[in-house]
Amino acid sequence: MTDDVLPGRVTLAAVAAEAQVSLSTVSKVLNGRTDVSAGTRDRVEALLVQHGYRRRKSPTASAPLIEIVFHELESIWAMELIRGVEDVAREHGASVVLTESGTRHAPGPEWIEGVLARRPLGVVLVFSTLPAAVKEQLRSRAIPFAVIDPAGDPEPDVPSVGSANWQGGLMATRHLIELGHRRIGVITGPEDMMCSLARLDGYRSALGTAGIAADPDLVRFGDFHPQGGTDRAEELLSLPEPPTAIFAGSDLQALGVLEAARRHGLRVPEDLSIVGYDDVPVARWSSPALTTVHQPLQEMGQEAARLVLKAREGDVTNTRMDLATSLVVRGSTAAR
Repeated sequence: MTDDVLPGRVTLAAVAAEAQVSLSTVSKVLNGRTDVSAGTRDRVEALLVQHGYRRRKSPTASAPLIEIVFHELESIWAMELIRGVEDVAREHGASVVLTESGTRHAPGPEWIEGVLARRPLGVVLVFSTLPAAVKEQLRSRAIPFAVIDPAGDPEPDVPSVGSANWQGGLMATRHLIELGHRRIGVITGPEDMMCSLARLDGYRSALGTAGIAADPDLVRFGDFHPQGGTDRAEELLSLPEPPTAIFAGSDLQALGVLEAARRHGLRVPEDLSIVGYDDVPVARWSSPALTTVHQPLQEMGQEAARLVLKAREGDVTNTRMDLATSLVVRGSTAAR
């Protein structure tokens, strides 16, 4: 490791002296080594940030990798995001590495040590935000990052790609209203995610515009997975006045709604219309094929990868991008 000079001509040796550690310990912290105590790591990191350290970019310093990080890899829509990142990585002669870590809100603390050691070209994260310490660690190593933002509420200093969730909820509900449905249930996503609330707001706006009073009994919060869709649909279909249509906040939840309808002896779309969200490949192969809101997942992955590569070249002019959603009408909806 060279003794890089920090802004104001403060050297890494000076940081080591101030932190009361050896220069090799500073080197270990910079390179994401795990054989440094948490207290020492925090002290050195704080001093590096305080002195404005930014590692010098070097064409040989990074592996030709773009890393994409999820809190779970089991979702079908994750594959669409991966395909998008791979498209751009391939254009730039890079490979993609996948990591599963943390919760839907942020990656786990163990992840940062690994990524600092790998030194990829950039990182694409599918989380609602990043802890301030993680952002500083990535920036101090000149590892650009972008968030494919499932929450819809990015911090201003985090480059991110999202989609028009409110518009998607509006289109889905308006489609059902135009078919003559008036009692429309909704199963959105987790209550602590902005995308769930935005889709729900779109649903309520469509009802309000049509002069239909929103019934809180018809609103459920799910988890974007099939079982959650089945469980919440069971609740809706067991109401004294069940809905004639259900807008599910993801295609996977919509598949769960199809199962609940089958259990209740309901035909889709004759007895119950269903609209999903995402337009993942399985949506067109369900029976009946799902009417759904197309969320441009592959394009979101592509744009996030482009953001990190542009940031690597010093272009940080575009920090937030929202892509359009659209309605895809198939066989799971019919006139009331």
